[in-house]
This record gives sequence, structure tokens and C-alpha cells, in this order.
Amino acid sequence: MRVLKGLIGYVVDFRDDEEFKGMLWAAAYGFFIMFAWYILRAVRDEIAAEDRGNLQYLWTAVFLVMVIVAVPAYSWVASRYSRGVFVPLVNRFFIACLIGFWASLLFLPVEARPWIDRVFYVWASIFSLFVVTVFWGLVADCFDNDQGKRLFAFIAVGVSLGGIFGPLVGVFLAEQVPVFTLLLISCVPLEIASWFAGALHRNFETGGVEAVGESGRPLSGGAWSGMKAVFASRYLTGIAAFIALMTFASTVLYFAQSDIVYEVMTDRGERRAFLAKIDLTVNILTIFFEVWLTARILRWLNVGLALALIPVAMFVGFVALGVYPTLVTLMVVQVIYRAGRYGITKPAREVLFTVVSREEKYKSKAFIDAAVYRGGDLVSGWIYAGLGTFIGLSLGTIALIAAPVMGVWAIVAIGIGARGDAMAAGDGDKLDEAVSVG
Repeated sequence: MRVLKGLIGYVVDFRDDEEFKGMLWAAAYGFFIMFAWYILRAVRDEIAAEDRGNLQYLWTAVFLVMVIVAVPAYSWVASRYSRGVFVPLVNRFFIACLIGFWASLLFLPVEARPWIDRVFYVWASIFSLFVVTVFWGLVADCFDNDQGKRLFAFIAVGVSLGGIFGPLVGVFLAEQVPVFTLLLISCVPLEIASWFAGALHRNFETGGVEAVGESGRPLSGGAWSGMKAVFASRYLTGIAAFIALMTFASTVLYFAQSDIVYEVMTDRGERRAFLAKIDLTVNILTIFFEVWLTARILRWLNVGLALALIPVAMFVGFVALGVYPTLVTLMVVQVIYRAGRYGITKPAREVLFTVVSREEKYKSKAFIDAAVYRGGDLVSGWIYAGLGTFIGLSLGTIALIAAPVMGVWAIVAIGIGARGDAMAAGDGDKLDEAVSVG
């Protein structure tokens, strides 16, 4: 342990043994969450390529289920149980769902497979956001703003390592085993993640919890209070706008990827393996950012400028894609975007939540990261479908249309970063205005 602590100390500015242990528990939790998700991601994305003509309908279903069912149900549970109960409960609910999908694929007739695929796609899209949202909510609850700037990049390394091992499983097994076997395999790391979540909850509480023992109580408010808080706070509304603009970039690249991969590759197992290799490349590059760049960027620039880096890069990327709309260009832009989004934008974005109340860390964050995220997907998906299918614009033209939107995204990033820094510094006027839950 002493050797490990010394090695990590070269790149991470932790202050004591308490921070070091808490950081490792959080990183392990994130590792196993993403290990589970990346086993499932290639399965979901291959379904998107196979059913690409219905993507906008699937995303509509995802948004409706998210807003009407998932977010209110999660908020209701969080209002009745402490974080030590509802955090692992969320993971185990998803494990039960995976077992249900496994049984459906195994025992239902083959004719039902297209609809099982579609239901799984909707479920997986909700799963991918909720387990990550709950993970970062707990982390933001345990670490304060200063700790977040110093430690979140390393915690994100654990997340990215999980994103490497998951695609490796996909690469080696995608064409070798039935898809329902992958669903069962993903249950194991998801359960282990629940154990580390419990360890972090029980043993580390030096961060943002306002009062001793507060973490052992259920959150205040009801099923819809987190959503109301977002609209009552300029700060949270700004974060929501940032997420919505980010989803526009993600959607354009995702739809373009589905179109091109479908045209180039006809075998479904080959597609799964190819998409898993992209995931692997992204996560290796992401770890480089997290280990060597992100914490330094947050320290040298500030949160707002760190958040603006990828929007600026995507402005250049969409211009390049507009001029050279090829598979190679698309994959390069996609890798840069996803690696930068996970390696730089994600840790910086999570620092924003260290300065808000506990209810906002879990409930408002869930609404923003889940409902707003999928709402952005929905709107952006229909925009892409309208421009491409109904108007008949080419991929290159759509990319050029998307480029100016990235400039707006960069401006929003700088604004919310400045507001978050003011709140962390204790500016009373801005603090009162930004964290008011109405």
C-alpha cells in the first residue's frame, strides 16, 4: 500500500490517508460500474445500427420513460432511504432487469427478438445514465469543491479503466457467445460496484455533507422536487443547458456513426467487435487525459475554461467533417470528442455539483443527467432525422450546421464555470441565487 500510495502521489495531490482511501474506494466503485456498462454498450450500439431507421422513435421512448417513470421513482426512493440504502438498491434493481432480459432472450421465440432488442435499447440508455449519475452524486456528496478539483480526475481514471476492461470482454466474446451471456456477465461487476459504494458511504465523509449524520438520513423533498430546483436556479439551469448542447454534438456523431457502420459492415458480430474497439481506443486516450492533464487544467485554467475545451475542439471537428465526410474523419472526431468528454469535461462537470445542496446532488443531478440528457437526445435526434431524411441534407452539410452550435456550447461552459467558482469562494449573493430550491 505504501508503494502504491507513493506512485499515485506523483500525479495526484491527496493530502492525507483519509483522502487517499476515499479516493481509492470511489475509483473502484466507478471502475466496476463502467466495466458492467461497457460490456453492454456494444450490444446497445449494435442494436442502433441494425434498427437505425427507428432511432428517433427509440429515443422518444427513452425520454418518456425517463421523465414519467425513472426520475420520479428514483427521487421517491431517495426521499425515503439514506444514500447507504438507495445507492446499492439502484444497482441491484438493474441487475434484476438484466436477469429478466437474459430469460426473455433464452425462452421467448425468435420472432420476439426485434422487440426485445428495442426494449433493451431503451432500458440500456436509461441504465447508462442512472448508474453513472448515482455514482457521481455519491462522490460529490463525499468530497468538497477543493477535493474535487484535486481528486476527481484520478477517480475518473477508475471509471476509464472500467471502460477499457468492458470493451475487452466485448472484443473477445462478441462473436463467440450468445448476447444473453454478456448480459449475465455484466451483473457481476455491477454487484461488486454496490459493495464499494457501501464502503465509500460508511467510511468517508470529509466532503460536502452539511451536518454530522446527514448522510444517514433520507433526502428532503418529494418525487418532483429535484426537477423544480433546476428551474428555480440559474446555476442549475446553466448546467442543464450545457448538457443539452453536449447531447446535440453526441447525437450528430452517434447517428452518423450508425449510418456509416451499417453501410460498411453487414455482420452484426463484426459490428459489435468494431464498436468495442472504438470504445477501447477512447478509454485508453481518456486515461492519458485524466492522469496527466485534467487536474492540471483545472488548477491552471479554472473549471469554466476546462469545460470549454471540448466545445472548441468540436467546432473544429465538425468543420473538418463537413469538408471531409468520410468514415476515417468521423472516427477521428468521435474518438477525440468522447475521450475529451470523458477525460476532461466529465471530471470538470462533476466539480460543479460539489457546491450545491445534497438534494440537488442526487435529485436535481438525476433530472439533469438523465431527463435533460435524454430530452436533448430526443430533440437532437429528430433534428438530425429531419435534416437528413426529410430535407435530404448530406452528413457533411449537417456537420457544418452543427459547428456554430459548438460555439454557443463553449460560451455556456465558461459562464457556469465562473458561477461555480464564485459559489465555492463563498460569494453570498450568487450562492443564494444559484442554490435556491424555490
